[in-house]
Amino acid sequence: MPWPQRPAPHFEHIVTAATESFLWRLDDYPWARNVWNFHPECEIHLIRNASGVALVGDHIGEFGPGYLAVVGSNLPHDWVTPVAPGERIAGRDIVVQFCPERLRGVGRHLPEFAQLEGFLRRCQRGLAFRGSAAREGAELLERMGGLDGFSRLSLFLRLIDLLSSTCEYDVLSSPHFQPDLGGERLDTLQRALTFLFQNYTCDLRLKEVAAQAGMSESAFSRFFQRSTGNTFTNHLVELRLWQACKLLAETADPITDICFEVGFRNISNFNRLFLRRHRITPSAYRRLSRKRRALAPVQAGHESTEREHRGR
Repeated sequence: MPWPQRPAPHFEHIVTAATESFLWRLDDYPWARNVWNFHPECEIHLIRNASGVALVGDHIGEFGPGYLAVVGSNLPHDWVTPVAPGERIAGRDIVVQFCPERLRGVGRHLPEFAQLEGFLRRCQRGLAFRGSAAREGAELLERMGGLDGFSRLSLFLRLIDLLSSTCEYDVLSSPHFQPDLGGERLDTLQRALTFLFQNYTCDLRLKEVAAQAGMSESAFSRFFQRSTGNTFTNHLVELRLWQACKLLAETADPITDICFEVGFRNISNFNRLFLRRHRITPSAYRRLSRKRRALAPVQAGHESTEREHRGR
């Protein structure tokens, strides 16, 4: 099976208008820049209306509507949603991209900006926000779309202040991840990641994927781990566990059926790997997911009431 061909502008060249200090963009999904990419600018990324798998450095995790993350300079990233051929998700992403050196430059004249240095360092590993920080950050990003000039800049500064001061975040990529940003290597890696994502439920073998890359098994194994920070086997397991979590939360399918559907061939191995990864059994994960869904409307009502009181 030949590897699927996708447009892959791996180094994303970002152009900001002369009248703007950062870029705000609303994206459909998929489009040409939805690839494993990197750029010197920091990126704030909001997923508005879809779920999928987040790839940030050597991190593999899931995302859903309202997922808010920031990635630092030259940290490879991609947010992948499974779609049918020809399917398009309108307005899936709001993206803000800004040059960290501009903020550092302002800090030489306005000392308050110098306080952002710690935040910019944390961004180098990628951050995913949660709780009120994610909700308020998403609201600010949405409001920016209808503004321009200083009005938009003022919301951007409020957003940076929020994200730099909150403790409601998780660090994504590991500290030892060092991406190899060579163009040819990234092209090979992008095709490998795409192939794995499209086939991870199959009985994939390292030998098969290495042959597709034109490498020996040992050479591909070293290349993959050096480029992603994960071994081929761990990457495959993480993708399968991500899909298992979705099915556990969103369906009533028996756990044994889910195990085989996502690509595992042994239920005891699935249970062991799931417990090691999530520190909870699949059945307990399903119960917790259902409980969270049941509480969500109640929590949303409380938050709406609190906002009304704050606005009075």
